[in-house]
Amino acid sequence: MRNKILLTLAIVATCFTVKAQQGAKPEDTEIWSPEPPIVTPGKTCSEAPSDAIILFDGTNLNQWVSTQDRSQPADWSVHDGIVTVNKNSGNIETKQSFKNYQLHIEWRIPADITGTSQARGNSGVFLASLGKGDAGYELQVLDSYKNKTYVNGMAGSIYKQFIPLANPARPPGEWQTYDVIWTAPTFNEDGTLKTAARATVIYNGVVVENDVSLLGPTLYIGKPVYKAHGPAPIKLQAHGDKSEPLSFRNIWVREL
Repeated sequence: MRNKILLTLAIVATCFTVKAQQGAKPEDTEIWSPEPPIVTPGKTCSEAPSDAIILFDGTNLNQWVSTQDRSQPADWSVHDGIVTVNKNSGNIETKQSFKNYQLHIEWRIPADITGTSQARGNSGVFLASLGKGDAGYELQVLDSYKNKTYVNGMAGSIYKQFIPLANPARPPGEWQTYDVIWTAPTFNEDGTLKTAARATVIYNGVVVENDVSLLGPTLYIGKPVYKAHGPAPIKLQAHGDKSEPLSFRNIWVREL
């Protein structure tokens, strides 16, 4: 008896739904405003769109400072439209802090690179710098072309957390690209984690990190733990290995 009643109610509900749909119009589900802002795209996928913030255009490091002492300018070598890491002066980071963004950055391992594993063209893009040294969330930069290392430390990895889905590395001497969608973590009023940081990474046109939820800031040893923070700079690493320094070019960001 109960099943018959439920079936009858389901039939009645379906009839009402059908009648409601019969009276519906296409306009009922159309949204006309607000309109998205108009953005002029670059002529190529690597060229900055009209609403991008240019972090490095090949001429100067005016948008960057020393991570060790933010009152000091970034002391890396700008030449021929590129910037080359100065390992003696340490990491650099943006003057401006960001929350959620789209980032484009190009990097090149020297053609004459030496070393093996992690001591071969090592650097990093810290998607949010949390202070001096290597504090923050690191997207690894490394020569991963026929260079064996631990897989959660190769190029395209969220260092020591997420292995890349593929290895699209180009040989040393060729330019490589990262396009990143970064969603910053959020925190409750008491400092506890509300939503984890997320990242999507496209490496040389290949998705290698697909909306991964980070476990916390990068740690070389131990397990990551979140601590509350706000908007943060983007940081580039001057790694201490003895291999020849790599270079960057064409760095831009769009706030989301």
